Amino acid sequence: MEKTQIAVIGGGPSGLIAAEVLAERGHSVTIYDAMPTVARKFLLAGKSGLNITHSEPYAVFAGRFGNASPRLRAALDAFTPEDVRQWAAALGTKTFVGSSGRVFPDVMKASPLLRAWLKSLEGRGVRILTRHRWTGFEGNELAFDTPDGKKLVSADATLLALGGASYPRLGSDAVWLAWLEERGVAIAPFQPANCGFDVDWSETFCDRFAGAALKGVTATSEAGTVPGEFVVSKSGIEGSLVYAHAAPLRDRLAGGERADLVVDLAPGRTAERLAKDLGRFDSKTSFANRLRKGAGLEGAKAALLRELAPEAARMSPPDLVALIKALPIPLRSPRPIAEAISSAGGVKWGSIDDGYMLKALPGIFVAGEMIDWEAPTGGYLLTACFATGRAAARGIDRWLAQ
Repeated sequence: MEKTQIAVIGGGPSGLIAAEVLAERGHSVTIYDAMPTVARKFLLAGKSGLNITHSEPYAVFAGRFGNASPRLRAALDAFTPEDVRQWAAALGTKTFVGSSGRVFPDVMKASPLLRAWLKSLEGRGVRILTRHRWTGFEGNELAFDTPDGKKLVSADATLLALGGASYPRLGSDAVWLAWLEERGVAIAPFQPANCGFDVDWSETFCDRFAGAALKGVTATSEAGTVPGEFVVSKSGIEGSLVYAHAAPLRDRLAGGERADLVVDLAPGRTAERLAKDLGRFDSKTSFANRLRKGAGLEGAKAALLRELAPEAARMSPPDLVALIKALPIPLRSPRPIAEAISSAGGVKWGSIDDGYMLKALPGIFVAGEMIDWEAPTGGYLLTACFATGRAAARGIDRWLAQ
């Protein structure tokens, strides 16, 4: 029998793993990617250590996707974090669990895993055509701009795995939005996720402490209380601890509300102990010495407190203790989506059936970040991209069989 022809548009993790599943099931698969090479964001994510998944209890892991958690659950159940590790091992990449519970390849890089993955896909007969930029539909055909000019492609089924709207220079530029909307697909506006925030720093503080890391702190928002560290930037704050709180803070700002990231600068000391230690110093002791000797705060931590604490609070021991334990950093706006690690928004779940096919476009399936879900950093994003790619591939296989 002649093999069915499947077009996978987008050579990121979702598209690659979907192609793998479809090829295993006997389909002829071609991946089209606009960039000169595939998986560019995957490689960038692995530049400082590829965080491939997370080792926390699965029930906790599966709940990290906010409102989308129930809809993603079936896909995640079929490709759990442990399955991700076994998949990587089958490609020759052993993994280990870091002190934070995050899972990394032993070599800490993405490139060896990607090379083995692409070789495996080639062995299964998957074709990869780069510099093929999808430009929409022409009738029932897919249109591409290629080095050889315009190309029209017919496929028995198509998977769109085009990513979200963050890091557009790597290929995820969301230009596909209009092409789907005009064909009846509902889209939620894209917003930055896992992003930094602008803060109105004074010029003095910014000049001295931009780039400084605040380690050993906890931060609180509607997302809960999380330990970690963050970095002072010229424009505001960024880093893994900020990203963990990005979604609720972004949503408050979008709703016209005040948004503060509340930081405990001395999580190892109780308020009672701080009050006792600071109480040993009289008003003649400089503010810097009181913080250093009484609270163990110096450098960027002390400077941040000085930057944000009202003058009256510095001279009031109870007020000072309260601010050390819960210092609100007032946020002005999230950083632009082009700088964000990931994005929220995309194809609404109501537009997708249980097989990840677009209800308005039979035979067209979607996977990965172009769907309306978000997750914190820590391996959740990549695992869900794998899981939805595999789920869409199974949906394609079932649809073709019917």
